Amino acid sequence: MFAAFAALACLPYLPALTLPFISDDYLQIDLAREYGPVSGWGALAADPLYRARATSLVLTYWTERAFGFSPTPFNLSSLLLHVLNAWMLYALSRKLGLAVIPSALAAGFFAVQEGHQEAVIWYAAVHELLVFFFAAATLLAWLRFCDSSRRRDYAVAFGCFLLALLSKESAVAIVPLLVLLAPEPRRAWKAALPFAAAAACYFGLAWAGQDANQHFGDGTFALTAPFWITLWNSTGRLLWIWGALALAALAVWRDRAWTPTLKIAAAWAFIFLLPYSFLTYMPRIPSRHTYLASAGLAWVVACGFMVFRQRFQNLRWPVYALGTVIVLHNCGYVWFWKQAQFEKRAEPTEALVELARAGQPVRIECFPYTEGNARLAVEMRLGESAPPIIWASTHPSFSRACLAIERQGARLDRLGEFPTGSAAEAPLWARSPRSTGRLSPGAATTLRLGRERSTPAVPTARLSVRQD
Repeated sequence: MFAAFAALACLPYLPALTLPFISDDYLQIDLAREYGPVSGWGALAADPLYRARATSLVLTYWTERAFGFSPTPFNLSSLLLHVLNAWMLYALSRKLGLAVIPSALAAGFFAVQEGHQEAVIWYAAVHELLVFFFAAATLLAWLRFCDSSRRRDYAVAFGCFLLALLSKESAVAIVPLLVLLAPEPRRAWKAALPFAAAAACYFGLAWAGQDANQHFGDGTFALTAPFWITLWNSTGRLLWIWGALALAALAVWRDRAWTPTLKIAAAWAFIFLLPYSFLTYMPRIPSRHTYLASAGLAWVVACGFMVFRQRFQNLRWPVYALGTVIVLHNCGYVWFWKQAQFEKRAEPTEALVELARAGQPVRIECFPYTEGNARLAVEMRLGESAPPIIWASTHPSFSRACLAIERQGARLDRLGEFPTGSAAEAPLWARSPRSTGRLSPGAATTLRLGRERSTPAVPTARLSVRQD
């Protein structure tokens, strides 16, 4: 059975193992080199933002130490974590009292479900996988403690909770589940107080370090955000399409036997969606942030599938057909739609690196990612041979085009050169830290990504990216 879960977890994502690094992957590895070794843990503990990503940085550091600087081992480590999480969901479902078949259906759907694909495909989101793993481990050990009252189980649960907190801020949402999922909630709340105290200290430390935490000042999240709209939109996106069909089946056939499981699923999804609902840059939660909440969806789909199975208990082929359609739909969506999107997300940095291989200075205009990611991509891929990078200011029309590219993806068209006379022509010129050469008069290659809406002052041939 566990081999079947592993196969289902791998099936949608096998093509993604060939993807190159994408944007923030370079920052993830760069931070891991600084904070991952034991000698960097002191600095990591002092960083208000990245200490909440500590487990992912340590994992990244040792992955590179063991397998080198190549995207495949990193992509594979994310996939293996996804397999482990499918196994953990099966174990947690059984511990919550679900029978073998609905537990297996939940784990199988979670493994193959496309809605949280970004957390598995994009390595920089590996902390979402880690917080799920430690959250599930916390709850498994907690439920064992509720049954046995053994201190060892309590210590394991608390230790896993601390590791979850070191994986992602959303781990604080585990605390209410400790009480809600306990066999006797009225007695469990006292034992859950140390977990609540740890979560409160964790939040207090984050608040005290807000001046050094970019998420408090960059507008990404705000307590004044219309979270109820984001939560509503995200719940609808989470349920579509198989969750909605499962709820429809349960409503039509009026099978109330699954009501307790549906209550757990609803509480789980709500609790793990809520922390992300205060974002300000999107009307719904990004797919990578729904990874934890997807366990609730998996339970809903499992209940709906069981009702369908009972309805057609004298016929096997409709049940097998439905299962096949679910698997093919989710795999096909990742293979034929999302795979292409992630390839496009990798194209700007791949194009930049290929352009820089010529060894001449590169002038960048309207790049869809940050200057830091652009520089890291060149320096980490080319090392000492990395040429100087000129980060040029852009016309507002290019900025708008870049925003559209980030939201819609991009298509690479052509490549050329931009004539320039001296370093003074680059308003935001900054020499690469690893480069020793200076920009000399002559032709510097230009990378301009965006749809041009005004005639440039100097005729150019460029690598352009058009909106899809």
